Amino acid sequence: MDRAVRPTGAGCAYPDRVRGVDGEDPAEEIAEHLFALVDRLRETFDAVVARFELSPPQAKALHYVADAGPVPMGDLACRLRCDASNVTGIIDRLEQRGLVERRTATADRRVKTLVVTPRGTEVARAVWGQVRTGALGVVALSGDERDELVHLLRRLDPGPAERCWVRHPSPSE
Repeated sequence: MDRAVRPTGAGCAYPDRVRGVDGEDPAEEIAEHLFALVDRLRETFDAVVARFELSPPQAKALHYVADAGPVPMGDLACRLRCDASNVTGIIDRLEQRGLVERRTATADRRVKTLVVTPRGTEVARAVWGQVRTGALGVVALSGDERDELVHLLRRLDPGPAERCWVRHPSPSE
């Protein structure tokens, strides 16, 4: 099997990561390539969100709220894989910038629902447009190769229902 060559340079977090893989262990090579790719994508993502003066968690939260519509704060915590108390700080900063609003849910006044503002929608679209463009630069593939990669990623991704745990009430509740 041919050994993969990964671009190196100042922007690469781990320039030697994939170079040492000998191709004998497919699992090792898959893991090394995926981690190297994720590192490069994260560098691109971090650079984009910094231009908008957002932290990565703020950008992810804004994107999710803009995409999913009104979202309970607990759902956002699940999506971001963090504690609800962390989401409060993230949303405080987005709310201070006028990008999201907290609203009381009509079904349960204890639940705070997050809604993106028009300005938030504008910023979310701009950020994620640049993130997508940056990702295409990191994953430089032909149209057919991109289609094949998308097909494989769809098979590997469990989908949104599998990403977050759902709390089921106990019989006593």
